[in-house]
Amino acid sequence: MTNFNEYHLDPKQFLFLKSFQDNWQVIKDEFANFMNHASSEELKFIYDILGPKSKTIKTKGNAKYSAFGILFQGFFIEEYIQVHQIQYPDYELDDASKKALALREKYFLNLARVIKEVNYINDSVIRNVYFGTFHPGLDIKLHVNYNPHMNRGYLGLIVPEGDVAMKICHERLYWHEGKFMVLDHSYPHCPHNYTNYDRTVLVVDFFKPDQPREEVIQFEREQVAQRMQDNPYSLGVFGKSDKAKVEDFIKYGLAHQLEWDKALKA
Repeated sequence: MTNFNEYHLDPKQFLFLKSFQDNWQVIKDEFANFMNHASSEELKFIYDILGPKSKTIKTKGNAKYSAFGILFQGFFIEEYIQVHQIQYPDYELDDASKKALALREKYFLNLARVIKEVNYINDSVIRNVYFGTFHPGLDIKLHVNYNPHMNRGYLGLIVPEGDVAMKICHERLYWHEGKFMVLDHSYPHCPHNYTNYDRTVLVVDFFKPDQPREEVIQFEREQVAQRMQDNPYSLGVFGKSDKAKVEDFIKYGLAHQLEWDKALKA
């Protein structure tokens, strides 16, 4: 029996997540189809343009985390590029937006359909949707994602057997294919993948339903404006506030992480 608490939440209480879970195999197949058939140019574009970039979250060693998505702060990626007038070194703004739309329609029609249906019925509760892959050996430094207005759902798509887990506070939690893990990711956490295979989930960020909608929208607007000013390639997902404090390491029994955290700065 899973014990839920203030940071590890029961997915069943968020009924709008059921549509994603019911379609998890289709979503997984779309991801696999893209990875197996996309050209090198398409792969480069998607990771360059559709992948949120962080300047603060660090990894141990050379193992990497990769991500790309189609929805950011409630906008499909081609709209988000236009709204924030993102300037890319290798692409003109309109060209980047058109290419993003074309790739979304070519590879992720079913995922986009689910997002549209859920947001239509639930007043745009879904804010970010992207694929996140932990490559073998990944060990991410303890951090927070300072989004007190949102929760983060992780829908397992490709989860290998073995030690691939989320360490949050004093717990170690595991992903399962076809199931959601829902966290309040403003709590300090540090995931890892100590297997020899990729782990991929669909990340679904959504407004906390118990908070007044006008207030969370205003908070998001101000937060995203600051994040985009600091780093437009964050797509509003990451910011300077993602750094955990020393007291977070100690409070949540993860003091050992301080040693290689210090080593990263050496």
